[in-house]
Amino acid sequence: MKIIAPTAIIEEGAQIGDNVIIGHFCVIGAEVSIGVGTKLYNNVTVLGKTTLGENNNIFPGAVLGTQPQDLKYKGEKSELIIGNNNTIREYAMLNPGTAGDKNKTLIGDNNLLMAYTHIAHDCCIGDHCILSNNATLAGHIHLGNYVTIGGLTGIHQFVKVGDGAMIAGASALGQDVPPFCIAEGNRAVLKGLNRYRLRLMFESEEIDRISTLYKKLFSGQRIIKEVAEEELHNNKPFSPNIAKMCQFILESSRGIPVINRQHKK
Repeated sequence: MKIIAPTAIIEEGAQIGDNVIIGHFCVIGAEVSIGVGTKLYNNVTVLGKTTLGENNNIFPGAVLGTQPQDLKYKGEKSELIIGNNNTIREYAMLNPGTAGDKNKTLIGDNNLLMAYTHIAHDCCIGDHCILSNNATLAGHIHLGNYVTIGGLTGIHQFVKVGDGAMIAGASALGQDVPPFCIAEGNRAVLKGLNRYRLRLMFESEEIDRISTLYKKLFSGQRIIKEVAEEELHNNKPFSPNIAKMCQFILESSRGIPVINRQHKK
């Protein structure tokens, strides 16, 4: 059974699943698909080729699927695909992709996107992420799973943030943050490991291995990518998390934001 407020505007062609609730003054475009059990509070706008999965909660003022804020965008068909069990709070804005990437913006499952969050074109967000109020993601950004972005934080285009990482509030991030790390500041630099998340995810023995690797990588005594390649080769007994951190660093194109210890007092 669907519950659709009489003031909602739903264009012909929109696909609305069972047990969907659409509140007053919502606007739903013709190419939108809304999955079972999803709830849209009042004044939500969903346009373009946007797919909402199951059991999402979209709060008042959120705008999903409007064309990207990208001067290179020329009206090409592109998509915004949102998974299941996400909470998208007031006045968040999520844009679809562009021809300059894969024509898709992808949002996974079980994410919390707080008020005024902006996710720009061609971003890829994993599962169980938390983006606090006014977190702002430019285009082509990739977030892994269990990533936390603090409030009032801006992230530069093409940046990648690994699984379990955290970016502190009011930061400005311009480089890649490896899995399980914390970055903070303007410009943000690594400040250590996200031990709260590590304790939720792993046993103490695995946390110790990750901690040892972190110290080796960021001691400032050797080139980071050389250490990562060496540790990846010496990863015995094999740990997928050690491999994940090393591989992330080796594949980074924007670099890792470490403190220049030569200029520290």
